[in-house]
Amino acid sequence: MTDAITPFLAATIRTATPLALAALGELLVERTGLINIGLEGAVLAGAFGALAGASLGGVAGGYAGAMVGGLLVAALFALCVLVLRADQIITGMALTLLAVGATGTMYRAVYGTAGAALHAPTSGPWAIPGLASIPVVGEALFDQPIVTYITYLLAPALAWWLARTHGGLALRAIGERPDAAVAAGIAVRKVRALAILAGGLLGGLAGGTLVLAQAGTFVENMSAGRGFIALAIVVLGRWRPLGVALGALLFGAASALQFAFQAMGWAAPYQLFLAAPYLLTLAALAGAMGRARAPAALGRPI
Repeated sequence: MTDAITPFLAATIRTATPLALAALGELLVERTGLINIGLEGAVLAGAFGALAGASLGGVAGGYAGAMVGGLLVAALFALCVLVLRADQIITGMALTLLAVGATGTMYRAVYGTAGAALHAPTSGPWAIPGLASIPVVGEALFDQPIVTYITYLLAPALAWWLARTHGGLALRAIGERPDAAVAAGIAVRKVRALAILAGGLLGGLAGGTLVLAQAGTFVENMSAGRGFIALAIVVLGRWRPLGVALGALLFGAASALQFAFQAMGWAAPYQLFLAAPYLLTLAALAGAMGRARAPAALGRPI
């Protein structure tokens, strides 16, 4: 039994890490009253940026390139929504489609049709002495790439920042009553721009994690809807950092079950296994919607 639990937990954490990073970034955006549907594009741009950066500067360059890719998509979103006052949903979808086309085109132009055979350098697991030797859970929780440990710390840090700091309170106030925030002297547009950029950076880092800590290569459309799943995880987590982290773990567990079922040789169509994580997430999301309260200004025209 132990031999089955440890790989399951490890797969759960591995799958949940990029989802948690992207969802925590989107959480910051949505707490200011905006919705960035272009998060999927930021994740994909981050994945391509990771490959390009790793080709030039190794793993560190790959993570830097991933964050730059996510920031570029976020900056375009901020420009369109905050300066040009375009519709948030349409802008986000357009940026996602742009990222899909642009990364695919650049990938073929730079690496050619044989690019699928490329292998990027990866950041291997880093075992924490003492903790990694804990029976059953030690190897799964504490023998992970460094980006996973960053995610462990990020969720509680954001929870503390939102609840205990002036900046966090200002961000929350904007998402509830932007007009009152303006009257209180808060620079609403500046805070929203910074939140969008932070969300894009974390979304790009999520894409970089796919390449540099998991797959070791890039393929077109490799984000595979993770940005959209992260949007659902924010709702599932009730717009709270720790809830978002738990929501990412739920989806990670569902994906790990998918791998476990296939390994067990269940005689069922493989499409059923692929759909299982999404169905479980939709079911959990449907159950959470009635009890969750979104920021009051979420999605309203600027």
